[in-house]
Amino acid sequence: MERAQERASTGPAASAALELLVHGVGGATPEKMLNDPRTVRITGDDTAAVYRREGDVDAENAATGGPGDRPVPEAYVWSNLTSGNGTRALWLLLLPFMVVNLAHWMRPAARQRTRPVRLYGLLVRLTGLTLTVLLVAAACEVALDLTAWQCAGTRACAERHTWLGFLSPTVSGGGWWSLPGRRLALAALVPTALTVLLWYLSHRTWRAYESQEPPNARAEPEDAPGDTALGRPGFWYGRRLVARLRAAHTAAGLLTVAAAVGTAAARQDRAPGGPALLDALGRLLEAALAAGALATVWVVCRRGRSEHRLDRRLDAHLVRRLPLAALVLLVLTFVYAGWERPAWRSAGRLPGDATFGGIALVQGALVIALAAVASVLYRGAGSDPRSRAALKGLGGPAVAMLACALGSVMSGGVSQRVSDWLDGTGTFLAGPPVLLTWQASVIPAVLLVLLALCGLLARGAVRLARAERIAVAREYGAHPGDPARTQSIARARAMATLTDRAPLLVAVTSTTTLLLGAGALVGALATGRTPDRAAEHAHPLVHGAAQTGQALGSWLIGLGFILFVTWGRRAYKDASARRTIGILWDVGTFWPRAAHPFSPPCYAERAVPDLTWRMATWTRATGGRLVISGHSQGSVLAAAAAWQLSPADRGRVALLTYGSPIERLYGRWFPAHFGPAALNALHEDIDCWRNLHRPTDPIGGPVRLSGDDCGPEVDRAALADPLAYGRTDAHPLPSPILGHSDYQADPAFAEERERLLSRLRPDLPVQRTQASADG
Repeated sequence: MERAQERASTGPAASAALELLVHGVGGATPEKMLNDPRTVRITGDDTAAVYRREGDVDAENAATGGPGDRPVPEAYVWSNLTSGNGTRALWLLLLPFMVVNLAHWMRPAARQRTRPVRLYGLLVRLTGLTLTVLLVAAACEVALDLTAWQCAGTRACAERHTWLGFLSPTVSGGGWWSLPGRRLALAALVPTALTVLLWYLSHRTWRAYESQEPPNARAEPEDAPGDTALGRPGFWYGRRLVARLRAAHTAAGLLTVAAAVGTAAARQDRAPGGPALLDALGRLLEAALAAGALATVWVVCRRGRSEHRLDRRLDAHLVRRLPLAALVLLVLTFVYAGWERPAWRSAGRLPGDATFGGIALVQGALVIALAAVASVLYRGAGSDPRSRAALKGLGGPAVAMLACALGSVMSGGVSQRVSDWLDGTGTFLAGPPVLLTWQASVIPAVLLVLLALCGLLARGAVRLARAERIAVAREYGAHPGDPARTQSIARARAMATLTDRAPLLVAVTSTTTLLLGAGALVGALATGRTPDRAAEHAHPLVHGAAQTGQALGSWLIGLGFILFVTWGRRAYKDASARRTIGILWDVGTFWPRAAHPFSPPCYAERAVPDLTWRMATWTRATGGRLVISGHSQGSVLAAAAAWQLSPADRGRVALLTYGSPIERLYGRWFPAHFGPAALNALHEDIDCWRNLHRPTDPIGGPVRLSGDDCGPEVDRAALADPLAYGRTDAHPLPSPILGHSDYQADPAFAEERERLLSRLRPDLPVQRTQASADG
């Protein structure tokens, strides 16, 4: 294989042409992409690789039938980056981290690097930090409060669960581990292990993904003009930032565990008659924990991304010492809490209400501040008539709110299920903090609002389908036609438009969650009781609604937790289910980990350098023409790789996209990076670009750019789907409605590919030499 590539680099034909195919969400096999059962891996590994047909391995040097007659197809297969093995299903439990990381990239476009841009990134990073604290606090609630404090401290519960007998003062007869502080220290190993696991996963994926260097390593000035950051040398190289954030979030998790253990013991020592020495030690330890928390927040606030150059530094002292210092504080807290206190007895709950209430309050304040900054950025960017930014620039704050809500639901679900399992009768334990019960109680109201909205959207889709029947009959000349066939085409078109209603759905969900979440926080802090008990003396209708909401919310939150676990287990065992879950990651993990180091890794930090290296090395070696052909999410990767090419290499590359969400989804939700100005700049830089779309495609759509010498527009007119309404000589059997798939089956695909190749000029040897010197 290497010898074939060597020969290709020494004497290729000047008219060499290559088509680099990039698949979309869900993955594809090289055999299917190349339409040949015999494929050979040209370069790459088992994770991501480039394949050719067996007969095309040495096509550049073939005497006949080579690139002069047709482009050589290559397939870049990247599906194993997101859905390759069963362990990827474990990332499903970290969904809130992925969602908040998306919010970082949803900021409105800004004409230059301003303070609001930096403030926006800072607020999202702080929101991500609160999600880490929330996850670890939920683990502490389960292990420390419900299990070690409440159940092990209650005789009936400890006898019901015999594996807790050695922790119970009565069952064990006053055993060594039965003291409250020692029980808490032992149980704290569970959230500690969770934090260490998150650190390990982040570190392992960091070495595999964030450490892939792009080919363009030349630095550019900090104030260099540009319509998007995706073309900057360091955009896909976030090694330094992820390492810093990983250290900070690991320290935050360990400090949360230490605070859960240490504050319980310190509260006991501050009681009247407590030992003065332990009281002093407790206050000193709390001061150290507060200093550690401030240092962690400072690290998160101190530095953002360095995109104008490849930042290879790692802040090694900080990355190592901050988590180590937090671990030392945690060990000292265990020793302090485990000291013998004969008068200490466990009763009631640990002070979890204040913890979860404080987290919810901080998250709400951060989201509101983020919305204010996003509004300033949106207004400051000026009114662009081409802009279709979702929610007028407030997409990021809305998604950040959903991430916080999702984290609260998952935390409450775990706590509620464990409480029900430990206390089957509901009479032994005080249960989880009342705030979690209040948050669960508002879930039915949120679902009612969403069901009503979905009903309105469905009604609108039905009306649109009726209107589309006339358009279908006119376009296909079907008079009178087959009513069932017309209806199926019209329905497919109407359903495809529902994607464009996503901003409304996100806005309603986020606003409802914010308002009801604020009400739940006020109710929990004001009453200190669960909703049904707080409404005991209210009107019977109010009391009944509170009881119903609490019971139904508890059931729904438990059902959601069970579904998460079930999907995770199924995805671990079932390859097809694992691929389905992988589709979610294909869309959600395109962006680098700029806000949360524990989110699923960014596959584009491997895929984009792969594609850039392949295009640059092939064009420089052959001086030939290259069409990068991307479907669905593959079109986004193709565009990102084209942005990373040097101008000399970019001049020999054409872009063919089909079923592309590059404007319909990315342009609306990520306007700073895929907005009209950014896409127009790509259109000017790339030698030629054409885009194919269908009215039945729920994902892909037009790019909405005016053209240059490539034609009147980047977009070709919407393709007919199906290709034929009824039976014809060319289609004797009924044509299927393809929607988002099989764009290559349409004759327009081959037409546009040939058109792009014909507009690319074969390079002369002198130009190839100059291009190599430039690279």
